[in-house]
Amino acid sequence: MELRHRALQALCLSDPAEKVAAAQLLQAQAATLSIAKTNFTPFGNPPGRPPLPQLVERVSKPQRSPFTPDGLATLLHTVAHIEFNAINLALDAAWRFDGMPDAFYRDWVRVAAEEAQHFSLLRSHLQSLQGHDGRRWDYGDFPAHDGLWTVCAATSVDVVARMALVPRTLEARGLDATPLIQAKLRRVATPQALRAVEILDTILHDEVGHVAIGNRWYRWLCERDGWEPVAHYRLLAERYDAPQPKPPFNTQARLQAGFTDEELAILLAS
Repeated sequence: MELRHRALQALCLSDPAEKVAAAQLLQAQAATLSIAKTNFTPFGNPPGRPPLPQLVERVSKPQRSPFTPDGLATLLHTVAHIEFNAINLALDAAWRFDGMPDAFYRDWVRVAAEEAQHFSLLRSHLQSLQGHDGRRWDYGDFPAHDGLWTVCAATSVDVVARMALVPRTLEARGLDATPLIQAKLRRVATPQALRAVEILDTILHDEVGHVAIGNRWYRWLCERDGWEPVAHYRLLAERYDAPQPKPPFNTQARLQAGFTDEELAILLAS
């Protein structure tokens, strides 16, 4: 089985631990696998998900303070759910789009493996926490939203839109949000909160690279298709009703991830 089939196979897995293992094994073997460029026949029913967490349009529960055990668990669960979705997003990019260069597929397989590591770190830390009633938590114990996959589904037939709106928009929001979460956790200052800060350091470092991959392939596609990147991004954001990034922006991380000075100036002026 070649790389894109293996990526789809991993995407269809519903058990989180099995998905993590499959994504990491695929990355370990990626250099030795052939890649089907065209006439790829999909199978299965992606994305594979566990029965829990309950997916809701909006997480309506009141926000809990991370200064409490329950609140810290809720926060970690929220980030873990984002990372679980990110595994699926990367695997989907690796199998879905015909006719891209080999490096495209291998890039997204590598991203999937790194997202799998992030999820595993967060899930393990979540499982280590203990509440005031003695209970321990796991992924699936709190409701979660499905916004990331909604955008993924909307861009399923347009690789340019996918690169523009998933890594460059949704995942780039994580570059902005992570330092704010870390600052809050440092104020909590418990060993559990500070361990979460360390995990988020790893995630932020890797996510800069993931957004950079999205930027690189978005610009490659724009050059291939004759689009001006900034103007075409505006068109795609309007067409797909993309969420508007909100300040404060992590300008240093965005620059490292390949956003141009022009793009940052537009973002800051909006």
